[in-house]
Amino acid sequence: MGASFRNIGEIEELVGCDFLTISPALLDQLHKSDKKIEQKLSVAQATTGEKLPKVSYVDDEAAFRWALFSETMAWDKLHEGIRKFAEDAETLKEMLKEKLQK
Repeated sequence: MGASFRNIGEIEELVGCDFLTISPALLDQLHKSDKKIEQKLSVAQATTGEKLPKVSYVDDEAAFRWALFSETMAWDKLHEGIRKFAEDAETLKEMLKEKLQK
């Protein structure tokens, strides 16, 4: 699932992705845009690419935590993303509340 976008250009490059988490501000920009956006990603593209080995941490939480902790950027971005997601959830809740009260 794509998330933590900084501008609508990043979102446009992932058109075709099944799930994206988009901040309220960027959703508003997309809503106001009249730009025609073409699909960039598809299942066909995904299945023809290089096969990567699967890594599984099922039943091995310690290995998962060590792998996550070993990747400093992943660790930092995970926490940053969770905080931003929570902030955006509150913003979206307020926007919906405002619209429902009209």
